[in-house]
Amino acid sequence: MDSSPEMLDFDSLDENSPENSGIFLKQWEAQVRPYIEMIDFMRKIGIEKELALPSIAVVGDQSSGKSSVLEALSGVALPRGSGIVTRCPLELKLRKLNFGTDWTAVISYKEVRETFHDPKQVEGFVRRAQNMLAGDGVGICDDLISLEITSPDVCDLTLIDLPGITRVPVQGQPEDIGDQIRRLIAKFIEKKETINLVVVPCNVDVATTEALRMAQGVDPNGSRTLAILTKPDLIDKGAEADVLQVLQGKVVPLKKGYTMVRCRGQSDINENVPLAEATRQEKEFFAIHPQFSYLLEEQRATIPCLATRLTKELVQHIKASLPSLSDQIHINLSALRVEMKSYDEGPPLEPERMGPYLSKKMLEFSDQISELCRTGESSSGNLYSLLLPIFKKWECLLSDSKALFRESVREMTENYDEAHRGRELVTFSDYCVYESMVKKHVGDLKQPAQDTLKLVRGIVQKEFRVMCEVCFPNFPHLRHIILNQIDDIQSKQETKVEKRIHEYINMEKLVYTQDPIFTQKIVDFKFVERRQEYESTCLDTGENATSPNNCAVFDTRKLTPEKLIIYYEIVYQRLADYIPMVILLFILKEAAVMLRAHAMDLRDGADVVKLLVEDTDAGRRRADLHQRMERLSLAQERVSVYL
Repeated sequence: MDSSPEMLDFDSLDENSPENSGIFLKQWEAQVRPYIEMIDFMRKIGIEKELALPSIAVVGDQSSGKSSVLEALSGVALPRGSGIVTRCPLELKLRKLNFGTDWTAVISYKEVRETFHDPKQVEGFVRRAQNMLAGDGVGICDDLISLEITSPDVCDLTLIDLPGITRVPVQGQPEDIGDQIRRLIAKFIEKKETINLVVVPCNVDVATTEALRMAQGVDPNGSRTLAILTKPDLIDKGAEADVLQVLQGKVVPLKKGYTMVRCRGQSDINENVPLAEATRQEKEFFAIHPQFSYLLEEQRATIPCLATRLTKELVQHIKASLPSLSDQIHINLSALRVEMKSYDEGPPLEPERMGPYLSKKMLEFSDQISELCRTGESSSGNLYSLLLPIFKKWECLLSDSKALFRESVREMTENYDEAHRGRELVTFSDYCVYESMVKKHVGDLKQPAQDTLKLVRGIVQKEFRVMCEVCFPNFPHLRHIILNQIDDIQSKQETKVEKRIHEYINMEKLVYTQDPIFTQKIVDFKFVERRQEYESTCLDTGENATSPNNCAVFDTRKLTPEKLIIYYEIVYQRLADYIPMVILLFILKEAAVMLRAHAMDLRDGADVVKLLVEDTDAGRRRADLHQRMERLSLAQERVSVYL
């Protein structure tokens, strides 16, 4: 069943007939408004970015009376003056209010939207909007200003007022101002969906007006051009016959024809003649005019007839454009669906779906971090294979330190009596002297251990950051937060490990191990066999019986280096494993757990929309495609009601 509004016969509608009132007129308005509101809806959702919409564009040379016509149609005073007055395209939306008497206007442009209730403020609001968009002065701008007026005294109609065509720039205007205006006008009138409403004064040569010539250039058949003849009271006496030739289409033929109006002139404005009085005077002018009175009978004269005519033309134009509009929407949607397949899935546009999408992305990131710690697999290779050389270097440093330690103990033993002997009797050695030797060598290992920590932190931190980049390549805000969390966690964990290293080095300075462990090492290193070999050596037979060599024999001092080396082997084994283990625990394992927890906590109370804003070309293109799909889908749904 066809659900579209059933239109009345526009051609049978007589503006002046008695039946064109009351319930008949209300029924007519009820059938007209849905089509106009449909186009308003399409323009509001931005569908004009995808395709052209049916509209009426008002064009005219400077001083053609264009502003007076719009003023009479809207019932409000628009900016007037010499030079360029309309400096931005002005979308004038008139909406008839059947119930109530409140006059309301809403002006919107860029990010500005203001509502006001005094008709006298219209001119000021429009000038302010033009100054904001086009700058103070006489320049023009392509940005659209939308002015919606709701009143019981207007018809349902939408017009787009364009700057008046000028030929000679005035002071302060660029030399190519005329070309700029023509290019701006052409953007609107060249579209086949646009009805071109050309305003032409009666007291000029119609065929030479720039506005009509531009309309002819884009609509040579005149099938979508309607002309308005203004200022009939200024026609030179005897020239009425020439104007009649124009009205009859014998000079410039137009299929939509010509309508004549007489609006307020400057003198009427100076004398504050109300619009209602001007409308009455206009009807009286045509009623008594000897040549033009027949136009009233044909409904081709006066502003009320023009308003009705324009509404008819616009709605009929909308109805005629619907099949083409529907086809364009379908073609664009099909092309978008094909293009969408070439892009990866991105975040949803609906805010209510963004939370679950963010949770999904966080879980994926958390799983990747967990897998990285478990297997080491990453985009740049195996993480553990990157750490093994660092830990091997640490082990080699410890191994090399054993030889250095042995040499230090040997030198101390040989020089003991001269450099280290205290109050003890000859042949005795102080344990504390050798203990301090162990403490010093263990203390020297603190800095290499911390250097190992920093190298491992750098690798792990880099791998975590790479994983963040892989999981969130298109989300700068989310990526920034996660990267900061990675850095903060690594800094805190590094501080913890530094403390553990400091504690462990201090523990090693205690020079302690369990007796069974030490004695087992003595057995493993065949210390007994070496001692027996040592005891078989002879005393020094030189003349000096108190030589250091003999003293060392008497207190078995030469056995000390071997026993300390055996102990240092225990130190070596403990440090070789403990330092890598504590670094792996805090820098990798525990840091991963903390990062996963922080990432999952981001879902709570976060600005999800901001977190999922994309910054790549692909992301921006995907978002743009989603928005276009949404616009076109809404448009398709709305248009289908009227087909």
